[in-house]
Amino acid sequence: MEPKKTVLITGASSGMGLACAELFARRGWTVHAGARRVDRMAGLATLGVHVHALDVTNTESNRAFVDAALLAGQGRIDVLVNNAGYGEYGPVEDLPMERVRAQFDVNFFGAVELTKLVLPTMREQGSGRIVHISSIGGDLYTPLGAFYHATKAALQQFSDTLDAEVRSFGVRSTVVQPGGTQSEWSEIALSTAKQNTAPDSVYLPLAEAIDRLLSGQSASATSADLAEVFYRAATADHPKRRYLHSAGDRMAVWIARCLPNLYRSGIRLAIRRLIK
Repeated sequence: MEPKKTVLITGASSGMGLACAELFARRGWTVHAGARRVDRMAGLATLGVHVHALDVTNTESNRAFVDAALLAGQGRIDVLVNNAGYGEYGPVEDLPMERVRAQFDVNFFGAVELTKLVLPTMREQGSGRIVHISSIGGDLYTPLGAFYHATKAALQQFSDTLDAEVRSFGVRSTVVQPGGTQSEWSEIALSTAKQNTAPDSVYLPLAEAIDRLLSGQSASATSADLAEVFYRAATADHPKRRYLHSAGDRMAVWIARCLPNLYRSGIRLAIRRLIK
């Protein structure tokens, strides 16, 4: 009998990461789910998922996560899903540098370190898939999200370069770009924007406008919908460079990439209307 395949998933305590771990488990995979909030993964344990305390900004925590998966999987890792991330919003001028560094530590450097830790195993076994969870925000942008968008753009460029380096070893790297999703993400992003904008800040009117803009957006995609996209990216025989969920997401990314002046004008018009 062929051994069960092994997947490592970060940021698995809520939203897309939690739904992804559930989906892989139900489809017969050996799943190692990591997150800081272990208590929120109790339901995963009932599905047979290996639950781990994981802080992706801590090297020892990352090593322990990968080592535990290797031990349980008899030295094999088939897929790594780099899902851990959050949005640190606020004006560039006001945002403290420690928060900027924290944003990159979680969204980018954590994914980089875990990738480096699994690559030797994947390369030696001659196969493997690394799925980086970016965002349409890797191509789009809104004011106050400079550092969040920068981390996602960096993750995408990292994935493309990595794929070119490791493809000859049977290892592939790909990117999923979720759009609006029914999750805690926007609430956290808006909360950080408020924390990072002082009551007397010259950017307060802009921050209030962005709050109204993001709060007014409806998200049709569920975490379960995105988990299916994650699964396709992880298992496709010929993985695509990018995976997006909806036609709307694809159109928005296309406009931002191919018609940047139009996209910029749209953002400026929306902000002017909201500030008035």
